[in-house]
Amino acid sequence: MPKHTRAGALTTLTALAAAGIAVTTVLAPPAGAAPSVPGFLAAKDLPPHATSAWTAGPVTAGASPEVEQDRCLGMALGGDGRHSWYRGFRTDLDTSARQVTVEQPSVSAAKGLFSRVNRDIRSCPGWIEQADPETEATLKDYGTLDVEEGAHVYGLHTETSWGATDIRLLSVGRDGRTVTVVDWGQLGDFGDAPVKAFKKTTTTAVNKLH
Repeated sequence: MPKHTRAGALTTLTALAAAGIAVTTVLAPPAGAAPSVPGFLAAKDLPPHATSAWTAGPVTAGASPEVEQDRCLGMALGGDGRHSWYRGFRTDLDTSARQVTVEQPSVSAAKGLFSRVNRDIRSCPGWIEQADPETEATLKDYGTLDVEEGAHVYGLHTETSWGATDIRLLSVGRDGRTVTVVDWGQLGDFGDAPVKAFKKTTTTAVNKLH
């Protein structure tokens, strides 16, 4: 910093202190410091279940084991988990959910991860059918949400040749350097999916990140 600029800054700070005005210095976190844990959904934030209350598990550091093995999300969200966290949710019946949040080193990296998750979700039906010819997978795009830097919501239905059907709702959102994914699922088809309530859940998830 040029000498005259530094002197001017010091003079200003001294004047503020003399006037009794509090001066707060914002310090950057030390290099290599662990990131603070982003905010997570609570059980009450999930789409209401008709006959069972939601139970939330603990917020846990790392990559969710279920997500690491997931054809839709594992490639983008799996890894060493140093800057990722997850939380599982369950009901007493067949409905469950999870939230996975990843903090990237830069906004650019977070934008890249956000785009990657969207691409992987769109590609997921093809991967499922390729891995298991006995399963038919269909994706619906439920559009974007105007929250922070944006969110996108999808529905994924799978049906096996012997009649088993499952429905999932998936969303990905971003706030600055942080990306979060919400994954809800139960037995059923698109008609059983609480899309409107899930969009509200997604908006809450992104708003809670910081």
